[in-house]
Amino acid sequence: MNGTSSVIGARGSQDGCDTVSLFSLPSYTNVSQSTGRNWLGRNAGFLSRLEEELQTMREAGTYKVERVIQGPQAGAVNVAGGSEPVLNFCANNYLGLSSHPSLVQAAQSTMSSHGFGLSSVRFICGTQDLHKELEAAISKFHGTEDTILFPSCFDANAGLFEACLGPEDAVISDALNHASIIDGIRLCKAQYNHLDTAHLEEILKECVAKGTRQRMIVTVFSMDGDIAPLRTREICDLADKYEAQVFVDECHATGFLGSSGRGTPELCGVAGQGLDRVDIINSTLGKALGGATGGYTTGPKALIDLLRNRARPYLFSNTLAPSVATLLPSQRDLGLQDFPPWKVFKMLSDESNSKELRGRLEANVKQFRSSMRAAGFKLSGHESCPIVPVMLGDARLASEMADEMLKRGIYAEHSGVIGFSYPVVPKGAARIRVQMSAAHTPRAQSSPNFAPEDPEW
Repeated sequence: MNGTSSVIGARGSQDGCDTVSLFSLPSYTNVSQSTGRNWLGRNAGFLSRLEEELQTMREAGTYKVERVIQGPQAGAVNVAGGSEPVLNFCANNYLGLSSHPSLVQAAQSTMSSHGFGLSSVRFICGTQDLHKELEAAISKFHGTEDTILFPSCFDANAGLFEACLGPEDAVISDALNHASIIDGIRLCKAQYNHLDTAHLEEILKECVAKGTRQRMIVTVFSMDGDIAPLRTREICDLADKYEAQVFVDECHATGFLGSSGRGTPELCGVAGQGLDRVDIINSTLGKALGGATGGYTTGPKALIDLLRNRARPYLFSNTLAPSVATLLPSQRDLGLQDFPPWKVFKMLSDESNSKELRGRLEANVKQFRSSMRAAGFKLSGHESCPIVPVMLGDARLASEMADEMLKRGIYAEHSGVIGFSYPVVPKGAARIRVQMSAAHTPRAQSSPNFAPEDPEW
């Protein structure tokens, strides 16, 4: 190779903040100035092939570039290289809690009382009282027997199936399930067409006929903003009929879908009031519930005990940091009293706090969807879902539109509002995925030349 190639990775400083910038990597025929290593050695062919693949991605419009936010996550953010804040339509900050001052204060306080990290996995010396209290709070929130924490929901999904199922079992997965679920299902899987319960029943019949030991229906949607059809005469009824377990990934639902924020099962009427028709729930602390990191599996105690002994991401990953596990907003700030240290979940259980946040989010979703349709755009997804895919089809168009939106004061990214393209979504299904938040204001949504005033900005 000759010349140079632009890559992400150099670190600089602007206004006292570290930033990621573009730099030029010397040709592989040169010797690296930093290491003295000759790229012409045994890696030359390998690196040349990688660069060819990257160039193909650039030409197809699927190459992803990370933009840099300077400051906290919010409804509007400062992006490196920009002079004004831009409206943020690509965060998973559904309830606007990512930079809530009470959460920040709680994290700081917890680092003083419980340390920065534990340098251990859970089963050796990585379990603190905070972790057990948070697991108990999650179980109470979802109405389940027990809960296990993971470093992320990706890890929770990756650890579940191998731990409790084998080659003699069947996992029937929605065709558009998240990559973490697809990666987790290696031993035993079948796939049904997206949202197609008739096709699901056909596969369940085949699995029964083949004598499978256990059958698990797996469903989750985020790219399309859909709601899993769990209601009567749909997935849960089919599970009863064919003696299958129902698993739902609730990362894009916990905290804001349903009458009290308990997600898709509550929204669909298959949970609460003595109902327990969803057997296993995986979700995250890294989206609506503060936006830091961490995931969990919640369900039957026997399953959770098995995961503590078999789930590889749990056994071989460091424990969740104490500052994340505490999730302890100030009682005074939230108007709550006498709660143990799992107050994000308690806050969601408090009708007035939860209703205000969810009501604000629902109003924003309604306004955005109606305005976009009136402007002639094709939208996908469920009407109540804060994930609003704007369908464009062409990957390059999605990328270019996302770039153009940033010029108009809307935070968009090549990979994320974000121009999503293959392999994140199927070919020909590229879209701008807009994610609404309770941190957005109606005025900011309607005007690209907004001036943020709300402290939540």
